[in-house]
Amino acid sequence: MERNRSDESRKTVRVPSGAAIMRGDVTEALTRVFFDEWARTGYAGLSLERVARTAGVGKAALYRRWPDKVSMASDLLSRVGLTITDVEERGSLEADLEAALFALRRVLRHPKVRRILTDLHGEIERTPALGAAIRPFQRARRERVDGLIDRAIERREVSPSVDRQMVADIIAAPLYWRLAVVGGRSDRAYIERLARVTGAAIRASEVRHAS
Repeated sequence: MERNRSDESRKTVRVPSGAAIMRGDVTEALTRVFFDEWARTGYAGLSLERVARTAGVGKAALYRRWPDKVSMASDLLSRVGLTITDVEERGSLEADLEAALFALRRVLRHPKVRRILTDLHGEIERTPALGAAIRPFQRARRERVDGLIDRAIERREVSPSVDRQMVADIIAAPLYWRLAVVGGRSDRAYIERLARVTGAAIRASEVRHAS
């Protein structure tokens, strides 16, 4: 009798299937196609219906995950990361800068990433909601730069009154311009030289207050 009750209880346990499960392979396929389409057409030409069709899934599967294009873009951008990678202590400002620049170069060397980034920065002005969505990632990048500067201040390599906003711009902008905009090269010698130049610029960015 006890065994029959046990058998009956097992029959009542239901495992969700189909639409009740967010399948990882479907999310991965949608993510891959989304970025492929973004690189191919630009954000303005991106169609979520086409993304779903190309990924081989129904529109409902996509909209269960992301209600609109801005939500999908902001979520997926946060997953891949558009910020400077955290850099461990390397012993000097220039060594830390080299590590950060090499990490940024790895990202910018990917043709698809370059196309998406340049399109993204142009689209921000046309699509305020998209701009608002990526602002937290831009702030996160600046926080990582703050960590790099804090270490340099502790080593007495730069002044505590360094202009942190300017430093955040200085570190990423030259390499982004060279690789994503101009299409130039950046071998090891270039990165090492850029790190030295950037270090000198950071030291010169001290905020001077009028007496």
